[in-house]
Amino acid sequence: MAYGGYGGYVQLGKQPDPEQSMLVTFRIIPGEGRSLHQAAEAVAAESSIGTWTALSTMQQRVLSKLQARVYEIDQRGGTLKVAYPLELFEPDNASQILSDIAGNIFGMKEVAALRLEDFDAPKKYLETFAGPAFGREGVRKLVGTASKSKRRPHLGTIVKPKVGLTPKEGAKVAYDAWAGGLDFVKDDENLTSHPFSRFEERVVRYLEARDKAEEETGSKKVYAPNVTAPADLMLKRAELVKRQGGECMMIDVVTAGLSSVQFMRHQNLRLFIHAHRAMYAAFARSHTHGMSMRVLAKLCRLCGTDQLHIGAILGKMEGAKEDVMQVHQDINGDGKKAGQTRSGRPGAWKNVKPVFSVCSGGLSPLQVPGLYKIIGDEAVFQCGGGVHGHPAGTRAGAMALVQSLEAAKEGVSLEQYAKTHIELEQALQKWSKK
Repeated sequence: MAYGGYGGYVQLGKQPDPEQSMLVTFRIIPGEGRSLHQAAEAVAAESSIGTWTALSTMQQRVLSKLQARVYEIDQRGGTLKVAYPLELFEPDNASQILSDIAGNIFGMKEVAALRLEDFDAPKKYLETFAGPAFGREGVRKLVGTASKSKRRPHLGTIVKPKVGLTPKEGAKVAYDAWAGGLDFVKDDENLTSHPFSRFEERVVRYLEARDKAEEETGSKKVYAPNVTAPADLMLKRAELVKRQGGECMMIDVVTAGLSSVQFMRHQNLRLFIHAHRAMYAAFARSHTHGMSMRVLAKLCRLCGTDQLHIGAILGKMEGAKEDVMQVHQDINGDGKKAGQTRSGRPGAWKNVKPVFSVCSGGLSPLQVPGLYKIIGDEAVFQCGGGVHGHPAGTRAGAMALVQSLEAAKEGVSLEQYAKTHIELEQALQKWSKK
């Protein structure tokens, strides 16, 4: 007997066992001539065990045990919730999650547009992943801001221009930023190893600059070199960073791939992972097709990133406040808060360390009070052009950023604070006209 085809996968009202299922939410626009029900059948079948025709090789025991089931459809909003048997997913394999729930389905004729909105899984499955080695609190301990009295956002910058500076020139920029009061300096997403800036020399010079800034300021400073490359080369680069006394590596997590991130996490180098999301908007920006940033963020948390770019809300990058804050909640919470999980599994993420959110992209000292009011202490505020574009240079730009945060924490307006802080006044004069 032949079983299969795109039929029998919609079983509305049949609630799944949350401890034995991966629960996934999609938003769907049916293809021409297809109903929402038909499109839902195709998505569930093709992403689990089915295909377009009945199969003589399909066995009833496989069908009944491993088929995905659409258990809820919102006709008005075009959303569907699908339960996948947990046996479909290999432990500690983030790439395989996407191969399952985001594999062939985006290219099927049954859908005109499809968006993977969210996923969740039982605690026992989530805990098969290494998760962050440091997490938000581990990074705070390293920098010295873990205690309640010293709790505040971390402040950072990206050496600008993105590419072109020699290691010596870039190290001077990094030193000025640290000396001006910033905690964190990172490479940009497209800086790896180039004729004008070889990775090895850059790491040595930047870390020398870090040591000098730490000695002069008495504060901990961190540098995040971009190690993104084939996995074997990433490992060699990270090992160099470790030998030179670094504490962090940056990975372009989308372009490098989730498997590369997991590979680096499994090396246990005791370098925290700063995750840049370069290229994420290629699949996440559309609200009708692709994959949400929520999904990427949760996968990055499982894979072991300790810091992750989530959007700046008030900066140059697309991202509505509610979307950015949902991602922030996803990577910092344990599932207890309402809205954090759609699966009804409170506390599923409890033993996966929180990730330090990074707000970056078009920020300057002018946006800091507004951003601080929205997100509070639990984030890294990162300004590139908003530091190096300061009319008095990088050090003054760093000082202005620090002063802006001080004003925000004290509840004083930037204009008032700038009366006694020249660097902030200069920043206001330049960017308030924009």
